Formats: sequence, C-alpha cells, structure tokens
Amino acid sequence: MSGRESKRAAGNRGEDAVCAYLESRGAELLCRNFTVRGGEIDIVAKMGECLLFVEVKTRRPGAMVSGAAAVDAKKQAHLIHAAQQYLLRNPVDLQPRFDVAEVEISGSFVRHIEYLENAFDATGY
Repeated sequence: MSGRESKRAAGNRGEDAVCAYLESRGAELLCRNFTVRGGEIDIVAKMGECLLFVEVKTRRPGAMVSGAAAVDAKKQAHLIHAAQQYLLRNPVDLQPRFDVAEVEISGSFVRHIEYLENAFDATGY
C-alpha cells in the first residue's frame, strides 16, 4: 500500500472517532456496520430516548463533495431500509433518528467532526 491509507482504513478511522464522540456525550453504542441486503448502517447507538442510526462520511480536506451531500435520496432509502430491518430484529421503545457525521481527516489525524442530528427522516418512505 502507498503512503496514503486505503479508503476502508480511513473510513474505519472516521467511524472510530464518531464512536468516541458519541460515547463522550453519553451514548451507548449498540452496533457497528449493521448490514442487510440493500443497506448498511455504520453506527447504531442509544442516547436518551432516541435510537441513533448514524451514517459516517470520512473526507480529506478539499473533497469535492461534502459528507452530508453524499447522503442523497438513494442513500437515505438504503439507510432507512437497513434501519427497518434492524428494528425488526431488535425491537425497542426508542424514537429512531437518522444522523450524519462528517469526519475530516488529514493523514492519520482526525481534524474535525461535524455531527448533524436529524439529518433526514423516514417521511415518505
């Protein structure tokens, strides 16, 4: 591998950073990389009365597309599908919430996390 880490390694670094961010705010991590046919959720966590479904987008400085912009309607539909499957397998009395975490990395260093609560909802799906 070259001097630049792989996209997967960078993505894992971003997810690790968001997990630490959430835990520092009192969230309980329930699952990482929940995968079903047609979708994946990077992080599932419980915070208060909410069940968080978190999509993590890791970018390098100067990326052409922001993390939030990369979570378009098609990606949202895949996330909602995966969340429905998660809830069928793990019923809870919590309010589902879809969040997006934008992580900016430079080399192996996490420079910034922009955490967007309620980035989108399941209305219309």
